[in-house]
Amino acid sequence: MNAPFPSTTSSASGLPLRLLIAAPRGFCAGVDRAIEIVERALEIYGPPVYVRHEIVHNKFVVDSLKAKGAVFVEELSDVPDGVPVIFSAHGVPKSVPVEATARGLDWLDATCPLVSKVHRQAERQIEADRHILFIGHAGHPEVIGTFGQVPAGTMTLIETVEDVAALPFPHDAKLAYLSQTTLSVDDTAAIIKAIETRYPQVAAPKAEDICYATSNRQAAVKQIAPMCQLVFVIGAPNSSNSLRLVEVAQRAGARAQLIQRAEDIDPAWLDGVETVGLTAGASAPEQLVDEVVARLKELRDLVTDEVVTAKERITFKLPRQLMQ
Repeated sequence: MNAPFPSTTSSASGLPLRLLIAAPRGFCAGVDRAIEIVERALEIYGPPVYVRHEIVHNKFVVDSLKAKGAVFVEELSDVPDGVPVIFSAHGVPKSVPVEATARGLDWLDATCPLVSKVHRQAERQIEADRHILFIGHAGHPEVIGTFGQVPAGTMTLIETVEDVAALPFPHDAKLAYLSQTTLSVDDTAAIIKAIETRYPQVAAPKAEDICYATSNRQAAVKQIAPMCQLVFVIGAPNSSNSLRLVEVAQRAGARAQLIQRAEDIDPAWLDGVETVGLTAGASAPEQLVDEVVARLKELRDLVTDEVVTAKERITFKLPRQLMQ
């Protein structure tokens, strides 16, 4: 992506627009796996295949799967008897597969394995008689799913450093902390520091809970944002990891704009801009990146560079029911 692309429209200054495209960007291994689970299920079972909650937080992806015969619902009660159902990549409370089994439904779990890892850690901490401080965003499906892995009252949600200061536990309480996988790396580090300062004996996870894809995409934005006046983040408004990319770009000094498609771009945003950055949240396909590049080429003479900060080679296995 180092060659300039011709365009029909120039800026007022006559200078080409420089576009820095972050890498890694877009789909992660967990999202790839979740989408493939839905597509394989449609091939094996035939439509309709029901999916509880959006399989991933991206309208383009969801609409594409709908066109193939996937039906998205919010609750298991919305799934009729006798049809397969898939649980989203964000994870679900334990009660959901239990209910599905009780109803005799064929179900597939598309929970990202890195989210499942957090679930298992939560179970182990409860078995060790520790209360869990869970760093995350209230109402996010991943948080709801993780809280649903353990008995009620054994986990407390922490959203800010201020929440740590307000905790009622004594300094020597048996505590552990875990986190949502799609958080801001910097914000989470500050919260963890506050927890460990107040509770020196707190049990930490064996490895960082924020997933590799979230960390890598934030690091890539940190690399390009200081060189940009504006950064476009392709992602959905309900996508936690995409919203964090917007925050990372803003903290690096750039204006940042969350967009879902190229058509969302207001040409006025480019007024006075010499360098623009582009990235995509973990639920956004590369096709949407290509669309944005094409749109920018329509608006300005364009010179592009891809800035690579890491290589990702992780893949996850499919559920055994689909290994045919």
